[in-house]
Amino acid sequence: MAPLSGAAAVINCAGPFTETAPPVVDAALRAGIAYLDVAAEQAVALETFQRHGRQAREAGVVVAPSMAFYGGLGNLLAGAVMGDWPAADDITITIAIALDSWQPTEGTRKTVRRNAGRHLVFTGNRLTPPTGPPRTETWQFPPPLGAQEVTELSTADQVTISRHLRVPEIRVYINQTPLRDLSDPATPPPTAVDADGRSTQTFLVEVVARRAGAQRRATASGRDIYAVTAPIVVEAAVRILGGRVRRAGVAAAGELFDASDFLRALDPARLAFTAPDHGQAGGN
Repeated sequence: MAPLSGAAAVINCAGPFTETAPPVVDAALRAGIAYLDVAAEQAVALETFQRHGRQAREAGVVVAPSMAFYGGLGNLLAGAVMGDWPAADDITITIAIALDSWQPTEGTRKTVRRNAGRHLVFTGNRLTPPTGPPRTETWQFPPPLGAQEVTELSTADQVTISRHLRVPEIRVYINQTPLRDLSDPATPPPTAVDADGRSTQTFLVEVVARRAGAQRRATASGRDIYAVTAPIVVEAAVRILGGRVRRAGVAAAGELFDASDFLRALDPARLAFTAPDHGQAGGN
């Protein structure tokens, strides 16, 4: 009997995804069922798009990589921010992430080790290896966070956003505190503190699109970057199984779903979403 016999979809949560994603996608396509994963790795998302795109499209199967905090949430926020703005050469999308801490799982630590030296940035309309050290700047988050020093971060978001939002620059930044936690081998793994298994970690994600002096901004906040992945990937699976998708094939969250509708459908207790103010002007 085939390993996925009788399944309607498969959600791959087993990392490192460099090892698990390719064979599980292949198995899902052989079974003719939808595939979703929660991979944060750029290389995995990129390989999934490049290797399986034609086969999934011809089979009429949805393959949805990176339906998670990294790769999925930023992608949806970017879609909500862009709104009715068409693709243009003068638009820059910036994702700014603030975590009050980062207690990494063992899977995260393995992923970091395996992806050392494999990071990409999206600039000049293409994914490319960085030419220097990560950029840093000061980001003005809403109170109580305020001004934070942030460092450029390579995540699956640069891959997923660039697949369907045609803009020349996609930048992702994160504040310093979680990076220090992640680099410290003594930092413990996350510990559940409530009935839902969430840790005390809090997050805020802002996505800003800038164009010709105007800007649009959307935000999402909540607790525990690992725990918030569950409602994102489950909502995506429910919509895929219900036929509420824009197309088949390998696709990012913002390609498959109306971004604002998807984010508003999530329980506000899990993810608080603020829609962009399309009339806002200025810069950060």
